[in-house]
Amino acid sequence: MAKAFRTVLGERLRRLGKSIWWRHCTAAAFLVASLFVLPARALDNMSFVVRGGEDELTESFRAASLLVQSWNDGLTDPQTLFAAARADYGRLVGAAYAEGFYSVVVRIEIDGREAATIEPLDAPAAMREIRVTIEPGPRFTFATARMRPYAPGTQLPPAYGDTKPAFSTAIVDAAEAGVDGWRNVGHAKARVADQSITADHSADTIDSLILLEPGPRVRFGQMTISGAERMRPERIARIAGFPTGETFDPEELDTVANRLRRTGAFRSVALQEAETLGFGDTLDVDLVVAEEALRRFGVGAELSSTEGLNLSGYWLHRNLFGGAERLRVDGAIDRIGGQGDTLGYELGARIERPATPVTDASAFVEARVGREELADITLDKIELSFGLTRVLSDTLSAEAGISYIHTRAEDVTGSFEFDMVALPVSLTWERRDNPIDARKGFYLQADVTPFYGFNMTDSGAQFKADARAYRSFGAEDRLTLAGRVQLGTVVGTSLAATSPDFLFFSGGGGTVRGQPYQSLTVPLVRPSGVTVQTGGLSFAGMSGELRAGITEKIGAVAFYDAGFVSDDAIFGGNSDWHAGAGLGLRYDTGFGPIRLDVGLPVSGTTDDGVQIYVGIGQAF
Repeated sequence: MAKAFRTVLGERLRRLGKSIWWRHCTAAAFLVASLFVLPARALDNMSFVVRGGEDELTESFRAASLLVQSWNDGLTDPQTLFAAARADYGRLVGAAYAEGFYSVVVRIEIDGREAATIEPLDAPAAMREIRVTIEPGPRFTFATARMRPYAPGTQLPPAYGDTKPAFSTAIVDAAEAGVDGWRNVGHAKARVADQSITADHSADTIDSLILLEPGPRVRFGQMTISGAERMRPERIARIAGFPTGETFDPEELDTVANRLRRTGAFRSVALQEAETLGFGDTLDVDLVVAEEALRRFGVGAELSSTEGLNLSGYWLHRNLFGGAERLRVDGAIDRIGGQGDTLGYELGARIERPATPVTDASAFVEARVGREELADITLDKIELSFGLTRVLSDTLSAEAGISYIHTRAEDVTGSFEFDMVALPVSLTWERRDNPIDARKGFYLQADVTPFYGFNMTDSGAQFKADARAYRSFGAEDRLTLAGRVQLGTVVGTSLAATSPDFLFFSGGGGTVRGQPYQSLTVPLVRPSGVTVQTGGLSFAGMSGELRAGITEKIGAVAFYDAGFVSDDAIFGGNSDWHAGAGLGLRYDTGFGPIRLDVGLPVSGTTDDGVQIYVGIGQAF
């Protein structure tokens, strides 16, 4: 509809200008002529003059010109330049109308001859000079800018209004807004029925009237599916949740497409509305999909001077049983060559089924095993989980589940068993422009995990929050301020009767750079009287970065991090702080920046000299 309106609008607008010779160009004749013309000398000079135009207007004309583009690209072939000159009449007049100049005069001279007067069969075999001269004339304003009938809630663009500059783009945008307004209230086949655009050259004004035809109010009909190879059609329909019988709403079509894209099983998803309405003013829609490759794998690595080398990898199957079931197996080996005697590892598998039990939810089953060293404690862990994820909007999602966790903690005084049933619930609000390399927006994740302990394990609840914000400024937004705040606490338990993996540590790449990994701890006195270092019941972390783009690929970062750990809930009891700061470099690989950070301790008693971090992606 918008395309058709642009076509009609273009015809009406062309009638407003003065007679322009380029209308008589015959493309077919030019192609024939090009077969008989011999190569010629290079073009020596090209001038481009906008008389009485401001710099911004001149740049608009230059951006629209094929001759300017050809000159900048070093193209001097006469046939190419002649074709560009003939095309530039229409392009430059269109650029003038877009800026509100309807008395524009365009002259394009090739060696003193007007290009529009040169017959295609007489195309010059040689060119020495091309001169483009544009006289924009006065800028027109809208005497009246009208549209009817309006749909309830239609928001016209601010540029379409009485006394405003009469940009042709404002007329097109207004027509699109009018059609969209009717579509938003169920009139799927709304269109521009007619329009009247009249120029008064004596007053330099435009009278514009756009007439809309809403058509009937429409309900969704049936959805047909094409392009599926391995996916079962009934599962596609279940995931899509097409709203058959409901009043037409274009946002519902976007929702259907997004549901399918989120599965990761499709390379492309397209919804095509039927050209005509069905019985009872219903609209059928054709869903066209192209499936992704079934399998994918990835690897990652991070290097730290105290943590050593951390390696990770995953293998993913996108469509395990023909219903977009995702199986992901991932593993990691930590602290290779790092401080400490224990090599950490983790192995996990998770299978997730979309549209279970309802359209916007997914069910998952997960199993994980691992070993890690936390300060003076070595931890072996087994976890089995079942849960549901729910998409609440394009940026908001939630997850809830039930987990059984068995942990065996060992230190110099012996080993301790922790068993619990946990009910983790999380809410994620994702508003970053790019999660891997954010320049603007924010991210917020909040987690609440009540748990019931067995044997020596206390019962209680863990609370965590992670908030990040980004803002860019300067030329081309090359400077970015990034900030992060992390909070956590465990309530209802004692330090000794809480599984160490539910406690909090500080130091290292994920919390405080410049301080050794998990170096900020709290003392715990065992029944034997021996004191060991473990995590705290409360934690707060703050990080700030100034990111600067040096070139298109290389960037620099200055950062400051601080962390706090206490041995009691709600940030009470005995506590300590430490901080670190440093500089870093980033190299943009296209799929994410490679990160190199060098940090130094700023405050606290846990410092151990210079810390170096290498990884993929920003620190946060």
